[in-house]
Amino acid sequence: MPFSPAKRKDTLSGILFVAIFAAAATMIADLDAVRSLGISPLVVGIVIGIFYANTLHNNIPSAWEGGITFSGKKILRFAIVFYGFRITFQQIAEVGIDGFMVSLIMLSTTFIIGTVAGVKLFKMDRDTSMLSASGASVCGAAAVLATEPVLKAEEHKTAIAVSMVVLFGTIAMFLYPVLYSAGIFDMSAREFGIYVGGTIHEVAQVVAVPASVPGLDAEAANAAVIVKMTRVIMIAPMLIILGLYFSYSAKKAGGAAAKVPLVIPWFAVYFVGMAGFNSLGLVPENIVNIINEIDTFLLTMAMTALGMGTRFAKFKGYGLAPIYTAGTMFIWLVVGGYFITKWVVGTF
Repeated sequence: MPFSPAKRKDTLSGILFVAIFAAAATMIADLDAVRSLGISPLVVGIVIGIFYANTLHNNIPSAWEGGITFSGKKILRFAIVFYGFRITFQQIAEVGIDGFMVSLIMLSTTFIIGTVAGVKLFKMDRDTSMLSASGASVCGAAAVLATEPVLKAEEHKTAIAVSMVVLFGTIAMFLYPVLYSAGIFDMSAREFGIYVGGTIHEVAQVVAVPASVPGLDAEAANAAVIVKMTRVIMIAPMLIILGLYFSYSAKKAGGAAAKVPLVIPWFAVYFVGMAGFNSLGLVPENIVNIINEIDTFLLTMAMTALGMGTRFAKFKGYGLAPIYTAGTMFIWLVVGGYFITKWVVGTF
């Protein structure tokens, strides 16, 4: 046990060690040059963690590993639950049925396309494919983090998925304003906002895109953020469905007599409950803002800890498959997302 009397001090030392790295990541992400790129502290944290893992990891006591593992597993689940304070059901209702449908269609189709393309076309393993698909279809690095416990994936697979989210999310952040300003996207401000919120990876990138288009009114920015939040909350049912699917698959593979425990990611259920509680408006806004800041730091700690378990040697054998898989999803998000948005807004 990590907090047994014999291990408590070393575990706390490991957690503090991760927290120091996470604090550095938070300060770096707060620099104007980094913030302008829509790069979150989570992404900076995993980069710093990977740097540590491949350079300095032999310079700390091995007994601290328990604290690092605790940060990447237990603190992660706790932080995902409190991520619900970023969302209210009123926000989701505000965007309307068309925004909800775009979110649902793009999330489900992108996840399926990414998983099938990764496993069947580009011969990646299931976990890396699904982690990459969750990041592209839901909310970037945070979605990869939330999916990792359900898959019980290795740290380096999480790192690969996050790197793909960063690469193609950054490309989208610069590409969308150019295409819209050039008139290639034949959309109203609200349609463009729904499109941005339904197809771009990270929340920070969704906020940055409408702000990068000269003369675009606030309607687009509001629609983009709300649709994005709708995608975020959909991660809970997605993870529950994955858990049920894995239980069914394991039971089927083991035969009728096999006793396979039902896998339900309860932290995803609690996440929805927390969003519901936040919807009641019982907590003052300034307190919610503080909770979200603390939660971002805890997520950064979790991401940093995962990075600390990632060695470059484990990347061998993947080749360009992760880029091909993420690129396939990116094309679907940009092109397919445009036509899906036009069709849904015109229909609903």
